[in-house]
Amino acid sequence: MQRRIASLFLLGIVIAAGVTGSAMAMDGFMVTSSADYYKELITTVTGDWQQYGELFTVLQGQWFWKIFLVVITAVPAVFLVHYLIIGAKHFDHDGEQIYFFSLYNRIVHFVAAVSFSLLVITGLLIIFGAFFGGGTLIRTARYVHLCSAIVFVVPGFLMLLMWFVKMLPQLHDIHWMFILGGYLSKKKKPVPADKFNAGQKMYFWFATVGGGVMAYTGYVIWGFGADLDTVRIYTMIHNILGVGIVAFYLTHCYMSVFAIAGSLESIKTGYKPKDEVDILHSRYKY
Repeated sequence: MQRRIASLFLLGIVIAAGVTGSAMAMDGFMVTSSADYYKELITTVTGDWQQYGELFTVLQGQWFWKIFLVVITAVPAVFLVHYLIIGAKHFDHDGEQIYFFSLYNRIVHFVAAVSFSLLVITGLLIIFGAFFGGGTLIRTARYVHLCSAIVFVVPGFLMLLMWFVKMLPQLHDIHWMFILGGYLSKKKKPVPADKFNAGQKMYFWFATVGGGVMAYTGYVIWGFGADLDTVRIYTMIHNILGVGIVAFYLTHCYMSVFAIAGSLESIKTGYKPKDEVDILHSRYKY
């Protein structure tokens, strides 16, 4: 009887030692209890919930759609007030014209504008997918979003190459920021800007470099070989950057379509009125 008890006791020690040794060996962590062992096991399998999962769930489920909703309502509302109070700036389109954008510039910009617009629209549809009831509409939006991202990468990179130097910050851009480009006044006074003003430069960097980050994080989010925590982190980066991009996109659309009367003509023909260039791009040498 005593021998049996001793044998069982020794067997228990061996089993306990084996379990403890396995727990200590797991990923090099020192585990002192079964609770610690279980925690390390779950972390290895699913990721650290406390570090990424909870934050991801709260942002994705409660905050991102609200932040985007504020942006797509508040930004247009501000511009509506601006348009009603200040109105559009008008320039002489019948007078002397300045060749501002080459054919190559216009083609690259057009492809970028179309694909980028589709990215913004489908991205918002995905964000508000639950509101639209999901289904075919949102699934289609996801595929269009992916295809548009693939298309945008090419003109986005080409724009970065062709306008890199012109888009670098200059000292007069600070002055432009302080007076908001003169858009808060009905008077037409020369503002400090070269070929592109400070606002256009900020949007450019958001659209090109920021667009590159969006493309890469989107690639990972779509499930191309990343662990769960990485997908969570990249989704948060994607959405946070997306908020800024949507805000600048809406601003760019307002400035191009409403704030400057007839400004879309320069995208079609490449020419801007000399009157407009002298006022809004006073430092541009032509």
